[in-house]
Amino acid sequence: MKKALATVTLSGSLPAKLEAAAAAGFQGIEIFENDLTQFNGSPADVRRMAEDLGLEIIALQPFRDMEGMPEPYRSQKLYYIQRKFDLMHELGTDRLLMCSNVSPLASSDRAQCAADLHEIAEMASREGLRAGYEALAWGRYIADYEDAWDLVKRADHPALGINLDTFHMFARGNTLDCLRDEIPVDKIALVQVADAPIMQMDVLQYSRHFRCFPGQGDLPVVEFVQCLKDKGFDDYLSHEIFNDEFRSSSPKEKAIDGVRSLIWLEEQTSKTEEAPEPEITDVEFVEFAVEGDSGEELVKLLQSLGFRETHKHRSKNVSLMRQGDINLVLNREPESLAREHFQLHGVSVCALALATNDLKATLDRAERYQLSRFANQAGPGELNIPAVRGVGDSLVYFVERGGKFRFFDIDFIPVTDSGKGLGLGRIDHLGQSVANTDFLSASFFYKSLFDFSIEPSQDLPDIYGLVVSRTAVSRNGKVRIPINMSEARQASPQRFIQRSRGSGFQQVAFECEDIFAAASGVDQDKVLPVPANYYRDIEAKFALDAELLERLQSLNVLYDRDENGGEFFHFYTQETHGVFFEVVERKAGYSRYGEANAHIRFAAQSRFYEVSDQDDFS
Repeated sequence: MKKALATVTLSGSLPAKLEAAAAAGFQGIEIFENDLTQFNGSPADVRRMAEDLGLEIIALQPFRDMEGMPEPYRSQKLYYIQRKFDLMHELGTDRLLMCSNVSPLASSDRAQCAADLHEIAEMASREGLRAGYEALAWGRYIADYEDAWDLVKRADHPALGINLDTFHMFARGNTLDCLRDEIPVDKIALVQVADAPIMQMDVLQYSRHFRCFPGQGDLPVVEFVQCLKDKGFDDYLSHEIFNDEFRSSSPKEKAIDGVRSLIWLEEQTSKTEEAPEPEITDVEFVEFAVEGDSGEELVKLLQSLGFRETHKHRSKNVSLMRQGDINLVLNREPESLAREHFQLHGVSVCALALATNDLKATLDRAERYQLSRFANQAGPGELNIPAVRGVGDSLVYFVERGGKFRFFDIDFIPVTDSGKGLGLGRIDHLGQSVANTDFLSASFFYKSLFDFSIEPSQDLPDIYGLVVSRTAVSRNGKVRIPINMSEARQASPQRFIQRSRGSGFQQVAFECEDIFAAASGVDQDKVLPVPANYYRDIEAKFALDAELLERLQSLNVLYDRDENGGEFFHFYTQETHGVFFEVVERKAGYSRYGEANAHIRFAAQSRFYEVSDQDDFS
């Protein structure tokens, strides 16, 4: 199927929207009439721009309240649409999109409404044009696509078909039965695919603010497209998205997200027998951009957690700190991507390396999803580890594990043994703080490229506002990336973004063998202090025995227990350059992240920030 989007989906001027759509790889564009009326040029100019960019203008939209109107409004509507036909000729498009009537003057008489649609279709036919009719989810009398199809059948004109919009269908709980069993493929005039999170709210507000690209929400868009494929539909799939984040984002970035979502839809509905998709199996290393003395505070904090600089790079100013199977790369190389990252963001996580079971297939998939490739400046005999641009300005490297060598066996020279350290064994999860405009894109990045599952969003209470969090999890469950965002200026994710000047990894959590042994080995001045009231609360909540409670409190360790008796012990370090570390111990199958304690962490961290104007808090 061909790819298109409505101009209302993107931010910016009409020329900027067309350029972004073409650059991303769309083949078609729907012109939203507001974009045309506010454009300082003629419809013929828009047509020429689209042709020069290789875009087909597939529709002009939307036309509202056309059917079932009393006189004189009915005659006014017919005059109005005749003038719009002239506009369509100038644009070079032959498809007209009409929405079901929402006017309080509308008639419920389906015979009258069908007659009006027939007349409009006859007018369109004389002009060599065609019309499509769509049920708005808040239509006065026609709100379900089954009823829209009933009107199209009653109108019975070859120039009239039905528009199918997944948001309007699924926001009202419609099934695919009518599409599957009744609507012939040649009567489908236009298809618009939009997703949305499942929410209970006024459907008009839901539509205007929370639509998103397929794969970013919870609606059954995959089943819808599969149904279309089964019927032999091979026309355009078009995005029509109303979303506050999209309106405040770069049109180029959102257009690329839109193309990726259609690629993802195609993959999800492909029935061909192909090789299994590559799998991300673990975190290979986390890389920090540091420079001179500015990185020493980070190094000292990691040393307090039991890490040692065990390896030096053969040709670059890069070192490796290890403990268990945790690899932390410290990049001080002046001629490197890490250096560029440092100049933009200071001491920070500049890259994440993921282990894959099939490097070639992973890179092929990245290319399919239009991800920019980067390559290291490798010396003779050194690994040239491929990477793509990740969320924000960070990179994601790919390493294929296998055989008896790891990346550090080839590129690094051992300088000391890591020893036992504090018993930290592996990276448990990584917390990524993103701007609100990146929240949907970030989760879809992991879902589409890596086939991670995306857990439902949840609200976490910061003392300065809500933090919204959802976690991306690899198929084997070993890579977990909570993605956090907040619109509150002083909440933890926003503080990090302001300090670091952009989205990035704020948290690295390490799994340990014995939380009390680990906590005892850390300088308590570097551990985030926990208020005594917290321990009174969990004693009452979990009926903890006095000895365990005293051990927890003496070492600033937090505690959680799930409904199956699984236990979670964890403590946090204080932040350095906006980044902090967490040490966790899981018992009896506990699989969450201690979300019940998030408000304690947020409050404790906020105490280390001076805030001058309390009235500015969101």
